[in-house]
Amino acid sequence: MNKFLSKGQLSILIIFSVLIIDQIIKIWVKTNMFWHESIRITDWFFIYFTENNGMAFGMEIIGKLFLTSFRIIAVVLIIWYLIKIVKQNLKTGYIVCISLILAGAIGNIIDCVFYGVLFSESTHSSLATFVPIGEGYSEWFYGKVVDMFYFPIIDTNWPEWMPFVGGEHFIFFSPIFNFADAAISCGIIALILFYSKYLNDNMHHSAEKNETDADK
Repeated sequence: MNKFLSKGQLSILIIFSVLIIDQIIKIWVKTNMFWHESIRITDWFFIYFTENNGMAFGMEIIGKLFLTSFRIIAVVLIIWYLIKIVKQNLKTGYIVCISLILAGAIGNIIDCVFYGVLFSESTHSSLATFVPIGEGYSEWFYGKVVDMFYFPIIDTNWPEWMPFVGGEHFIFFSPIFNFADAAISCGIIALILFYSKYLNDNMHHSAEKNETDADK
C-alpha cells in the first residue's frame, strides 16, 4: 500500500467512486433518454436505456421484494467481511475486489429502494423527472434498476445450413448492464483469476479457527 492511503481508505475511495459514477450515469440516462431509446457510439457499442426488476444483466428469477431484501442482507454481510479483512491487513488486490463487489451491490440497491418513489415513470414518449417523495412510479423497495451499456459485438444470422438455428438472428453478448454490474463482474472475475487459492486458504483458515474456538 502506498504512503498516501491505507487499505481501509482505499476501500472507501473505491466504494464511493463507483457509487458516484454509477448514479451520475443512471440519473443522466433516466432523465435525458426515453425508455428503450438508443444512442449509437460504435457498431458494437450502444447506450440503450432500459430498466429491469431483476438481477444483474436484466435476469429476472425471483420476486422483487425478496430480491431487494436479499441484496440488502448480502451487502451487510459483505460490509462485515470487508471490515474484517481490512483489519487483518490482507492483500490490497483482494480488498479491492471485495470493495468493487460491495460498491456494485449498493449501487443497484439504491435503484431498487429509492428510484420508485423519487422518479416519474420512463416511457417511450416521456422523460423521467424527479418528483416529491411518494409520487413516483412505484413504492419503496420496488424501484427498477437502470441499465444502459449494450455491446452487440457480433450481430449476424446463423448460416442456413446449421440445424435447428439456421437463418435465425444471433447476437453475441446481448445483455444490457450498468456500471454497478460491471464493478461486480470485474471484482468477481479478478477474484477467480488471481485470488481463488487465496480465498480458499483464507476460508479454510477461518473454519479451522472457528473449530478451535469451539473446542475451548
